[in-house]
Amino acid sequence: MSEWVFRGTSALALDAKGRINVPVRHRDLLLSGCNGQLTLTRHPDGYLLIYPRPTWDQVQTELMALKTGSEGWRRIFLGSAVDVEIDSAARMLIPPELREAAALNKEVLLIGTGRRLELWDRQRHAEVEARVVAAGMTDEVLGLNL
Repeated sequence: MSEWVFRGTSALALDAKGRINVPVRHRDLLLSGCNGQLTLTRHPDGYLLIYPRPTWDQVQTELMALKTGSEGWRRIFLGSAVDVEIDSAARMLIPPELREAAALNKEVLLIGTGRRLELWDRQRHAEVEARVVAAGMTDEVLGLNL
């Protein structure tokens, strides 16, 4: 599947083994579109990026094509990438090193942002969102007539 559009926010809980239940609204698409095969990587802003494997393959190609001077960014995204699968109980394991990198506690948010999902610690997301709102909308966003 080439066109992924994820949207919406789901409040979830990490279990004792570091797994989350994949919400039905995303699960059906992920199971049918990529057999539940995902790639997770960290974002330097303190959350995790979750890609369906076919989309990740495209992102990986883009990262590999970055010019000299971007090796550090390639290392961040490729070096922390981990392949995971949705298990038979519709759960996804978040590896310990990625849970630590994103400072994930028990309460997390899974947010659809177009071609990918983001996994945030609930409290950290609230803090970041408050800063975004306080900064106001950019002219580009205002021009959308939302």
